[in-house]
Amino acid sequence: MSNKLSSTFRRRDYIKITVFGFALTALWQSLHSIILPQRLLDFVPEAQKNTYLGLMTLAGLLLAMVVQPIAGGMSDRSRFKWGRRRPYILIGGIVALLLVPGIGFAGGFAAIFVVYCLLQIASNTAQGPYQAFIPDLVPENTRGLASGVKALLEIAGGVILVYVSSLFMDRYFAGEGGRWLWLVLGILFVVLSGALIFTLLTVREPPSYGSNHRASVSQGLFQTIKTVFANREIVWFLASRLLIYMAFTTIQQFALYFLRDVIGVTKPAEATARFLVFAVVGMLIVVWPAGYLSDRIGRKPISIAAGLLGALGIGIIFLSKEYNTILWAAGIIGMAMGAFNSANWALATDLAAKGEEARYLGIANVATAGGAALARAIGPVIDFFNNRRPLLGYDIMLLVCIAYFVIGALLVLKIKRRA
Repeated sequence: MSNKLSSTFRRRDYIKITVFGFALTALWQSLHSIILPQRLLDFVPEAQKNTYLGLMTLAGLLLAMVVQPIAGGMSDRSRFKWGRRRPYILIGGIVALLLVPGIGFAGGFAAIFVVYCLLQIASNTAQGPYQAFIPDLVPENTRGLASGVKALLEIAGGVILVYVSSLFMDRYFAGEGGRWLWLVLGILFVVLSGALIFTLLTVREPPSYGSNHRASVSQGLFQTIKTVFANREIVWFLASRLLIYMAFTTIQQFALYFLRDVIGVTKPAEATARFLVFAVVGMLIVVWPAGYLSDRIGRKPISIAAGLLGALGIGIIFLSKEYNTILWAAGIIGMAMGAFNSANWALATDLAAKGEEARYLGIANVATAGGAALARAIGPVIDFFNNRRPLLGYDIMLLVCIAYFVIGALLVLKIKRRA
């Protein structure tokens, strides 16, 4: 099978099987970082904006954690002449496209909450099966390259569309009318529809006649939980990864409100986009060197250093409150996450049981998604303390993020297995 794939898989196919990730990341990074924080201000009290944003995105990401593996599992067992994955990508993609305008049409918080949750379900119905393109279609000896192309396109999609969205949404924020919101949603619609059509037309899957494996979703979930709690190394690994991602996602999600309320920037959407760009640049600078060093000196030292470096970046923001300094701190946080991603994912592969790598790495990804979801729960905490003393909630947020980074780094010490 591997030899057959090697003979038919060409360089341009790396783009074909990963471009949909560009569009999905563009959609969700733009919504979470720029569009939703500003759109919610049309419906919710100023003093409770962090609460509403945090709880809404928490609900959506919890749905994503459930829907994505179910959709992926269903596609594993599907029987279609034109492949196992593309039917789900088609259905999820079309429904997502129909829901994108709902962000603009929503006339209240309840409406935008429902649209957002349905969009999460549709998007993840497509994303779960889409992520199986690499193991399905890429030769085993080049899957690392394919994963690198996928990561690069996802980073590019996030950075480019977040920055474009910020340029228009700052005008919407300033009260110049809804046309700026519709322009941004239109751009996202075009990007997503273009990537969907390109993927459906260019990716060639072999016909599927289903899998002989018929384990139920509940059986698979039970086996996964049993596996996790039977292995303390994995428990410590998951706890560490969960906390580190909670720290990073907290800063990302509430950056716009923090920069607007605490720093007093005049264009909060653009300021948030620049913050994220600095973080991504820092991430890109260290990803390869950190991976290289983790092969030489071990995964644990890099993971621990990355967590402490992230805490340093947050500490600089806590002490400075000056925008240009915060941008450099964002670069430091990005470097921390880039180093952590490289070394920690390599640690995950070291911990995976031979012959069960996919299942173990899937468990590791649950920690990533769980951290992103739980990070949103701090929204009500921010508002609670802000209402006790102006801006106190943001200081609490930063201190909690420092704690996440430090504890997440120290938990790596509990992992005793040597790479």
